[in-house]
Amino acid sequence: MPDLLYKRILLKLSGQSLAQEGGYGLSADACQTMAQNIKELQFLEVQVAVVIGAGNIFRGQMASEAKMQRVPADHIGMIATLINGIALKQALQNLDVRAKVLSAFACHEMVAEYSFEKASKYFNRGEIVIFVGGTGHPYFTTDTAAALRAAEMNCDLLIKATKVSGIYDKDPVQFRDAAHFAQLSYTDILAKDLKVMDPAAVSLCRDNNIPICVVDVFEKGSLTRAVLGEKVGTIVTGK
Repeated sequence: MPDLLYKRILLKLSGQSLAQEGGYGLSADACQTMAQNIKELQFLEVQVAVVIGAGNIFRGQMASEAKMQRVPADHIGMIATLINGIALKQALQNLDVRAKVLSAFACHEMVAEYSFEKASKYFNRGEIVIFVGGTGHPYFTTDTAAALRAAEMNCDLLIKATKVSGIYDKDPVQFRDAAHFAQLSYTDILAKDLKVMDPAAVSLCRDNNIPICVVDVFEKGSLTRAVLGEKVGTIVTGK
């Protein structure tokens, strides 16, 4: 078994990581691929928590086009994360990986409501803990929810899984001359207004000294390399 640099992590997944081609809906293949990636981390005896976004089901642009108010629009997004969380749990169970979904809002007929005590118990039993519902409140992103849960669960790394290999000075999909950063500080992200995570999430990680590793989730082995402390993607620390 290789030596781990990080033993308890929070994995922030975008909704698109579970999506069909085009970025919308749910793909059984994508869910199974993500579940396999998580199982590989568990095989290394890493304790894994997951927070999932909802962009594959509902996006802010949809709310704007429908002229929705912010609060009900955010409620729709929170419910969409519940759908993604249940789908990921099923994919994990198909691989004989035990997982629990905990929701920030009450939904007892489907999943248990989040509490620190429940999450800690599941962690200590070696189960994957999937947090859904964001923070349970509007006006907060799932990135902020990820940073919050990482702090509450005393995680030693937050992995932000994206579709590009780290943080760039501009969108590498649109600009061929985008410059890649191998390492940044929390202050760099805030000062440069880099859009990898919202400022509240970055500040929470900074205040609790939780490193952020931004990786391409579709790059084979990227998550494993991150927990081993190898050079992959972009690492964000206080230095």
